[in-house]
Formats: sequence, structure tokens, C-alpha cells
Amino acid sequence: MVETAASDIAGLTFEDALRALEDVVRKLESGEVPLDDSITLYERGEHLRKHCQARLDAAQLRIERIVAGPDGNATGTQPFDDPGR
Repeated sequence: MVETAASDIAGLTFEDALRALEDVVRKLESGEVPLDDSITLYERGEHLRKHCQARLDAAQLRIERIVAGPDGNATGTQPFDDPGR
């Protein structure tokens, strides 16, 4: 029932992992999956969810925020995770 092992999830892009997670949810919501397969699907879904969250967290760290000067105009940028902000 599980198409890919958890170790294979690490190589997925965010978009591919999200599509796979949506597929897992669809299958679980259908109610047509036997209990043992549902548990396996749920575990896969949890791995996919964690992978997606890690990818989102990594993207957030790369976002730069605009730094405004005293007059309110943008003076430059600094990394989103800059501790000196």
C-alpha cells in the first residue's frame, strides 16, 4: 500500500511531498482502506507532514525581511533569521 519508504521521502520536493500527503489523506478519508493499511498510510502521512514542515521551515530561514529607516522608507534587507533585528 505504501508506495515509497520513509527514507525516500527525504528526496521529495515540497510540492511532491504535499501531493503525496494529499493522496494519503484522500485514501484515509475514503474509509475504504483496511485497518492495517490505514495505519501504514497514517505513518507515511506523518513522515510526509514532517518533511513538508521541515521544507517550509528551511524556506522561512531564507526569507529576507525589509528593514525600514526612521522615515519609514526601505533602507535595505537583512536575513529573516538575523538575531540582531
